[in-house]
Amino acid sequence: MSSSTVRDLPLSRDRHLTDDMLARFAERAPQYDLENRFFTEDFEELRTSGYLLLAVPKELGGSGYSLAEVVREQRRLGYHAPSTALAVNMHVYWTGIASDLLRSGDTSLKWLLQEAARGAVFAAGHAEAGNDIPVLLSTTKAERVAGGYRFTGRKCFGSLTPVWTYLGIHGIDASNATAPKIVHAFMPRDTEGYRIEETWDVLGMRATRSDDTILDGAFVPDRYIARVVPAGAAGVDQFVLGIFAWALLGFGNIYYGLARRALDVTLASIKSKRSIALSRSMAYHPEVQHRVAEMGLAIESIEPLLERIADDWSSGVDHGANWPAKILTAKYHAVENAWRVVDLALEVSGGYGIFRKSGVEQMFRDARLGRIHPGNSMFTHELVGKTLLGINPDEMPRWG
Repeated sequence: MSSSTVRDLPLSRDRHLTDDMLARFAERAPQYDLENRFFTEDFEELRTSGYLLLAVPKELGGSGYSLAEVVREQRRLGYHAPSTALAVNMHVYWTGIASDLLRSGDTSLKWLLQEAARGAVFAAGHAEAGNDIPVLLSTTKAERVAGGYRFTGRKCFGSLTPVWTYLGIHGIDASNATAPKIVHAFMPRDTEGYRIEETWDVLGMRATRSDDTILDGAFVPDRYIARVVPAGAAGVDQFVLGIFAWALLGFGNIYYGLARRALDVTLASIKSKRSIALSRSMAYHPEVQHRVAEMGLAIESIEPLLERIADDWSSGVDHGANWPAKILTAKYHAVENAWRVVDLALEVSGGYGIFRKSGVEQMFRDARLGRIHPGNSMFTHELVGKTLLGINPDEMPRWG
């Protein structure tokens, strides 16, 4: 591990994420990927260590970590096992949102924190085919019935599929065509009216086992309905904004950790790589130095923005309507530059990099998924552009 990595990813003696644990996670990660298998052993270690309760308040049995503290741990976990970190992020961000709300005096999700402390696992079921505006709109129908809502639709990327206790979902109640509502709910595992289809055969982040969940009139009672808000950006209350902050800044830090590892692996290999055209290692090749410099330039721009936005959130800075754009910007820069770093790592490693044993091949596949995670480039540019221009994000474009 290089000195830069030691500085940015300090070796912790904390019981939640020990050096020995991280070493085991790194050792198991290639096998999970090869077998497209859920990270069962990692998950159980993290559960036992209390990692799943990082964001839960101390008085409820957790560690009381802020968003800024949690994402730094996720960065360290992502360095060693990004797929493990990504899957765990889905649970951690729900507990983080609930904790932030509780600290503000909103007790509506206190039950979630109590359930988490008792061992419940919360997952995210937001992704939908044909919906490129995550969380704010939905292709899933939410129908108001006596005592709750019935949900009908298909959720892709159902994180933590094998182990979740509650699946966080959302759907649209369009019973009033002029004022549609987005209904956010947590569906218990023993709910009737849904099924899981094993669809997870994908490019990267394979250990997450994020299979599809098909909702066929699944009934969720009112006690598990988290929010009913206007569709679109008009519905961005503190709960919805919390989803953006905790999920996206978690994503950004995980991919930053992955990029750090790619740089360290590259630096180590270049210093020992030889060429018959050189009397010394490839580290002395001017174009290799150029590409390594490009990696360094890309990676050094990631951390400051991630840190500032997470710190602002955790310290209660009021960015008002600019918050979504700031969060999306930090995530965008993190994943785009992480991809740049890993792409260059593959280029510098040469033919060896395309073999599984190099480790670069898996990092390359995993890193590419960061640019697909919400919000993608198109959504990010639209929202940031409208925010800067003072245009209502819900306003539809018109031509002619």
